[in-house]
Amino acid sequence: MSTRVAFAFAWMIQIWAIPLLAIAQPSTSQQAMEVMQRASTFFHEHVSSHGGYVYHYSLDLQRRWGEGLASRDQIWVQPPGTPTVGLAYLAAYQATGDARYLNAATDAATALVYGQLRSGGWTNAIDFDPKGERTADYLNGRGRGKNHSSLDDGQTPSAIRLLVRVDKALGFENAQIHEAAIRALDALLAAQFPNGGLPQVWAGPVLPQRTVKASYPDYDWRTEGRIKNYWDMYTLNDNVPGFVAEALLEAYNVYADRRYLDSLRRLGEFLLLAQMPQPQPGWAQQYDYQMRPIWARKFEPPGVCGDETQEVIETLIKIAQATGDHRFLEPIPRAIEWLRRSRLADGQCARYYELESNRPLYMTRSGDTYALTYEDAKLPDHYGWKVPCRVDQLEKQLEIVRSGATLESASDQVVHEAEVKSVIAALDEQGRWVSTSDGMLLIGQLRLPEGTPYLSSHVFSRNIELLSRYLIQQSQTGKTPSPKNR
Repeated sequence: MSTRVAFAFAWMIQIWAIPLLAIAQPSTSQQAMEVMQRASTFFHEHVSSHGGYVYHYSLDLQRRWGEGLASRDQIWVQPPGTPTVGLAYLAAYQATGDARYLNAATDAATALVYGQLRSGGWTNAIDFDPKGERTADYLNGRGRGKNHSSLDDGQTPSAIRLLVRVDKALGFENAQIHEAAIRALDALLAAQFPNGGLPQVWAGPVLPQRTVKASYPDYDWRTEGRIKNYWDMYTLNDNVPGFVAEALLEAYNVYADRRYLDSLRRLGEFLLLAQMPQPQPGWAQQYDYQMRPIWARKFEPPGVCGDETQEVIETLIKIAQATGDHRFLEPIPRAIEWLRRSRLADGQCARYYELESNRPLYMTRSGDTYALTYEDAKLPDHYGWKVPCRVDQLEKQLEIVRSGATLESASDQVVHEAEVKSVIAALDEQGRWVSTSDGMLLIGQLRLPEGTPYLSSHVFSRNIELLSRYLIQQSQTGKTPSPKNR
């Protein structure tokens, strides 16, 4: 073969190889869809129990953890348990139109229906063993025990959000899920005080209380004023207002029932009342019916709180945006100014600031005994005594809403291809995203030895939602077929 012919032959092979290579290499979107399917199939078919989930799993799935060790018959309602995973499946269904994801989300919602309490909400876990140690007074399931519906850590609000979304995705045709969602929302409205405040838990409708503004205790709060059933009182701890606001907005958007928007507005009115006066115009974790900060657990003293104040600011911004009422923005500048001048030397905020003096307040621990201290040298490691200070981000959010613009939601955030490729590459051959413990506390107060591999519902849900957002963004740019066209 002459040199000229050989060169021409080689050139033709290269030309033909280019489209063949392009066909052989799936796009990032195609890889993302394949990875989502593999990961979800593994999680739904092998990890779930009774359609629900806990927080963490050993790789052989023989050990399961929620708030402590869990049995095979126990699932968790509290995030990042069953509702969190169910919402991730719904995100995948929205991105792909694949009914398998909707089926998995429906299984999670059905598991929640089983564990709905007679009081209308949920506690942190559901036990499918009628003789199990975590059973409660279920409306639809088999069990007996307490009937305390809880707003703590987003338990009932997260369950409501999943049920409402699944109800909509199913065209409101699943009577069991629809009835559970409406019953839960009715119970939540009945548990809201007339002034808009919320208890941490409820067993039935609450009793009206006087409407007064927040004030400092007129007694020695160190030794007086403890209330055993603090959970019946007005609660902001663990972002109760934020979780409830999200559930009410979800319900209003789906059912167009004005009661949910009115409830959201009343919640905002309560938060205006609950702002502490100068010199500490922030918010406390817990208030009595006279709107004075009170003790909760023995390591949760009365105080103005860095974490809850930031969460309340975010909630007020959401309420102002949803209602169009900028009165709910009025207390925010004072709170931001207080946060800024209360910042610690390391840039963080203390969880507690002493009433009126504004000194950062901590605890020491000896066995089961806690003692107040101003020093941060020997803090108990089971609790967040310091939190990131997000005043700059909060101030930007305030400016956006004041200008009449709409805040960007998590679903609007741009997902970069490098993030997607990293998530794709991290999936193992069995369809698992394996995490490795660094020896620090995990969600649910679990501490695994450093280097221990485990599976995480949080990681699974986060990755599925990221891939789903990427696919939706690609379909909007025309780079991936939309779910309706697949």
